[in-house]
Amino acid sequence: MKKEHPGCGSNKMRVLRAGADFKLACSGCGRTFMIPRSKCEKKVVDILRDNDLNG
Repeated sequence: MKKEHPGCGSNKMRVLRAGADFKLACSGCGRTFMIPRSKCEKKVVDILRDNDLNG
């Protein structure tokens, strides 16, 4: 994401649900939140997939 999560400072989020809204979980503190698709698409900088992270 472009901005850091205000609670912990992490800018990496895990997508839990995608649809009209995205349900995201912060990788730093684990907090979950919902954000509209249009806002999420504007704020995404890079997409990391699980296979990119594991190896």
